[in-house]
Order: sequence, then structure tokens, then C-alpha cells
Amino acid sequence: MKYKIRMADAVLANMLEAMGAVLIEGPKWCGKTTTAMQHAKSTVKLDVAEGGNSVLHLARTSPERLLRGSIPRLIDEWQIVPALWDAVRYEVDKREEEGLFILTGSATPLEENMPHHSGTGRIGRLRMDPMSLFESGDSSGSVSIQELFRGNCEMDGESSMDIDKLAFLCSRGGWPRLCRGKMKASSALIAAKEYVKSIEHSEINTPEGKTVNTHLMRIFLHSYARNVGSQCPVSEIIKDCIGSMNTELGENTAYSYLKRLKDLFVVDEAGSWNPNLRSKTAIRTSPTRYFCDPSIAVASLGASPDDLIDDMRTFGFIFENLCMRDLRVYSRFLDGEVLHYRDGNNLECDAVIHLPNGKYALIEIKIGEEQAIEHGAATLKKLASLIDVGKMRAPSFLMVLTGLTKYPYRRDDGVFVVPVDCLKP
Repeated sequence: MKYKIRMADAVLANMLEAMGAVLIEGPKWCGKTTTAMQHAKSTVKLDVAEGGNSVLHLARTSPERLLRGSIPRLIDEWQIVPALWDAVRYEVDKREEEGLFILTGSATPLEENMPHHSGTGRIGRLRMDPMSLFESGDSSGSVSIQELFRGNCEMDGESSMDIDKLAFLCSRGGWPRLCRGKMKASSALIAAKEYVKSIEHSEINTPEGKTVNTHLMRIFLHSYARNVGSQCPVSEIIKDCIGSMNTELGENTAYSYLKRLKDLFVVDEAGSWNPNLRSKTAIRTSPTRYFCDPSIAVASLGASPDDLIDDMRTFGFIFENLCMRDLRVYSRFLDGEVLHYRDGNNLECDAVIHLPNGKYALIEIKIGEEQAIEHGAATLKKLASLIDVGKMRAPSFLMVLTGLTKYPYRRDDGVFVVPVDCLKP
């Protein structure tokens, strides 16, 4: 399937012109291979039975032989045989050409199997996420983050979102196969839950065949989902697991589960933003808990779109996860990152888009109640007023990102209010 819009397509094309090889990494079902195959001229896959054990044997004993073929050559799920990394790096050095290889991976190799060389200067990294609303065709793209950074304050467009559609999009997620128009909504929701079941079962096991307790992993995912959007420590997740399911979960086990979820790109936490402030306020550095896609949280909670509507507080955190997914996709397209701010006075900003040139934007996420939007705007203005503009730039723009606002607009105080289904990079 060829998608109309994938942010990674343009980025990959540019990287292949500049680097000897490109690694595309991200969760297993986000469409990495489909995107890579649109640019590759030849392919070898390590996770299918197509070549039998001979492919894996060759990868382990003579990896250079698998690198022969028309370029760019795609090596799919390279992490199954980590030695391929060093072989690719050596081949890039030998040929001294750009656009030789595309590697895809849905997991990080175990530490003891990590490649000897980082690949710096030879192998570029491209992170792919599940599809944003703009990529899946669920956002009109009438408001561009890039244009806002450029100072273009024109607001246009109209949201087509209602609460039922928003709950469905959070539950279906951005998995490419489920975003096809031909798939029934009910089938897409079933498939999204099956993805989570596969995480709990086969996917979570390590490449070395080490298994985890499926029951405990299900409980851990449930508790993590209950804490989406928070900075709760792992110790609190453990307590929640024990309290809600009456089971034992040791600290070492919990940390190993969290690490494996990170290695599989299932968990995608927002790091802390540390600006120059005029005050001496302590900035909290704990990461904010998110999944790579909101559908994982919904499925881990055993919830349906109707359940979200009946519990607006939980819905709010799930919606925040959807917005963070989209902001990550858009910011990575702009070569930026998304961070989170919270200080010792509990002043908090949900998202900070930070670009390499030092520009940044402050964003609060609200489903759409007018009172909540007002509170979000006040928070943004307060944080902006604390920034020492003698030591760093002022924010390029302030935005309240919403789910159920009809139109994007600019308030009298300069804060933008933008429905998430009007946003694009």
C-alpha cells in the first residue's frame, strides 16, 4: 500500500542523498518497511521464512554477502542479527557512496549484542511513529506549525471533529493498515486491541528467546496506561499494579518490562525542558509517560470509544497522548523534538516543540471546554513571562491544541487555539 502522505518519505529521500545508509526505527506496525520499500531497489528480510534458516545463517557467518544487490538495498529487521550493523558501516566506508542501504528495525538490540561502532557519520537515524492525523487523512492541515514558526499568523480552516469521532481515532490509533478507508470501524478497533495482545505475548520476548510473564506484562501495561500523561515514578506504577490486581511485581521486573517496552518503541516518554528563567524555580526532570500511540493505552485499559466518552478525565489523558504522537511526528519532520515542562511550583506545560535553531513553541492540550482553554492560555502566558529573554529567545508562539473546537483562531492575547484535526507540520 502506498500512502498519500508520510512525513518520513521526504525525510528518508533527503537522508539517502547525504548518508551512506539510513536506519528507520520505530514500533513494529508503523509502516517502516512499506516506506522503505518505496525507496529501495532490492530487499532482504530477516524475520520471514522466505529464505529459511539460510538467510539467518548467512547474516551471521557472511553478512557482507547479504549486502550485495541494487542500491539502495533494504535490510529489514536488521536487529535480529546485530552484526549486520558493523558490516554495513564497513561497506559504506569501502564504497564511499551515499544511499547504499536502508535498515529497518522494530526493536533495539540487547546491550550485549549492540554493534561495536555507533555509525556516526555513516548511518543516519530516522524515527517513524504510527501515522499522525494529517498522514491518515483525518486532519485538513489548514494550520502549519512550520508557518507559525515563520511568523505567519493567518488562521484558516474548520474542524470536522465531534466527540464520537475523536474517541474512535484515539482507540483506532495511527496504525497504517487500520487507517485504510475500506476497513470497517469495528474491525479497526478489534485489530488495534490485537496489536496490544501481541505486545503482551510474542513481541515482548527478547531476541534471545527470553520470555516474560504475560499476565504480569498485561497488568504493567494496564497500570502504565492509567498513568499516561503523568510523571509518576516506577515505584508508583508498581504500587498501582499490586493494588489493582492483587499481585506481586518486583522492582527489577518492573524496570526490565519498562526497558523492553522502550526497546520495542511501544513507550515514548517526553523528556524535560530546561529553559533559562528569571526565577530560581527548580525544574522537575522526570519524564512524562506516553505510549507511541493512544490506541495502546485504550486497549491496555480494556476500554472502548464509549468508555472514553463516559469517563472524560481518562479521555483527556488519552487525547493528550494522541496530540503528543502527532506533535512528535510533525516536530521530527522539522528536525525538532517535543519536551515537557514542570517546575517545583507545579507550573506545567504539556508540550514544548524545540527546533535546532533555538526557536521553540509552548503548547497546552485541552479537549475543548472553554474554561479549560482559558486555563491553558493562562498557563502558557505565565510560563512565557518567566523566561529570561536576555538569555534565550522568547517563544515563537503559544498554542492551546484542542479536540472539539470548531475553528482555529488567534485570541486577543495572541494565544492560538487550534483543533488537532487542522494541524500539520
